[in-house]
Amino acid sequence: MIALSLAEIAEVVGGQTYDIPDPAAQVTGPVVRDSREVVPGCLFVAFVGERVDGHDFAAAVVEAGAAAVLASRPVGVPAVVVDDVQAALGALARHVVTRLGATLVALTGSAGKTSTKDLIAQVLQHRAPTVWTPGSLNNEIGLPLTALSATEETKFLVLEMGARGIGHIRYLAGLTPPRIGLVLNVGTAHIGEFGGREQIARAKGELVEALPAAEDGGVAVLNADDPLVRTMASRTKAKVVLFGETDEADVRAENVRLTDSGQPSFTLHTPSGCSDVTMRLYGEHHVSNALAAAAVAHELGMSAEEIATALSGAGTLSRWRMEVTERPDGVTIVNDAYNANPESMRAALRALAAMGKGRRTWAVLGKMAELGDEALAEHDAVGRLAVRLNVSKLVAVGGREASWLQLGAYNEGSWGEESVHVSDAQAAVDLLRSELRPGDVVLVKASRSVGLESVAQALIESGAEGEVAAR
Repeated sequence: MIALSLAEIAEVVGGQTYDIPDPAAQVTGPVVRDSREVVPGCLFVAFVGERVDGHDFAAAVVEAGAAAVLASRPVGVPAVVVDDVQAALGALARHVVTRLGATLVALTGSAGKTSTKDLIAQVLQHRAPTVWTPGSLNNEIGLPLTALSATEETKFLVLEMGARGIGHIRYLAGLTPPRIGLVLNVGTAHIGEFGGREQIARAKGELVEALPAAEDGGVAVLNADDPLVRTMASRTKAKVVLFGETDEADVRAENVRLTDSGQPSFTLHTPSGCSDVTMRLYGEHHVSNALAAAAVAHELGMSAEEIATALSGAGTLSRWRMEVTERPDGVTIVNDAYNANPESMRAALRALAAMGKGRRTWAVLGKMAELGDEALAEHDAVGRLAVRLNVSKLVAVGGREASWLQLGAYNEGSWGEESVHVSDAQAAVDLLRSELRPGDVVLVKASRSVGLESVAQALIESGAEGEVAAR
């Protein structure tokens, strides 16, 4: 974080200082909420959780070098005490981003947020120092913590914004007001919480409503291929830039194709020129993500050639999102187990089919959470799609939702050994260890709560063990 005195922090957040010998002492390190991340000069934020109370670690973090604690009660060590720690954290973030003057880019959408955020960050890094949301820390705590990690050298701040209901994105945009807002898509993720796609669109559109007017530099980057996103143009006073594969898009892709290994290649068209892109990522769904990143970068002054070069070199920054590992025995493990919704599940299956041409393919799939009344239909549809894409074997892992995945495959014509339902992750690992052959491609994907990343990790480790045994 930029250096701030404890007295200034107390003023910004409306707090009182306790046990601080020198209020002019500065916080020169990051703002952290995990005692394991404490470094000299940092500010430790004490949240009260369901199982752990951060206040209990106050003495230990100060002993480890923290300048002070942001707390809701005195803790016997240097502290800024406030009524509401979360609100104070947000106020501090707002103060810092206003003082920095960096260009703030915010993005939201039902699917692809994290992958697109990572692409934008890698592209903008070619132009100037950039800070971005790590992983999926896109809520009312993670977002201000990311903003507070910016320094005086930061020129671009790329923030992912998630929503669990109406008003959430409006709140986040109030903490860190963006100049450029990107909406990727409106899908069915969290539809059980929202109650319908129209409600999801209403929530996502809060981002473009928060943007400055066009004459003040506001830019709304919208997906021209998604009708619910495209209509958000009427909800903003910002300049509207469209991306997509339609001819009407300002930034678009032509000649889209996949390499033999399943990596997308296309010609990028921007208002200032065009250039060819071949990505390191896997799956055609990354074309849309790349176009979104390109549209943002173009608005920030990058040429088509610069953008294409950056996109072609960009990799995966966040774990468990289409992470591809080639085992020594020729088995390919695709770990996409961080999360899942119907849109991302379909995209991952299509990527698997593209990667597995001429090879046996395995889809190890689990529950997609928060689908409400749509859960049965959506799991059934994913099971059917696996069959239509000629996935060699579907392994449905878990309880009721997994049985719906297998039922969909069965109803689509998978009557033999093409699909199987297993009870848990260990059963899936045991099955795959006994049946995988060199050259097979395995996709592992489910909602975060299922924890299927353990399957991918076990299979990767099995490959390493196999190499040692062979030697």
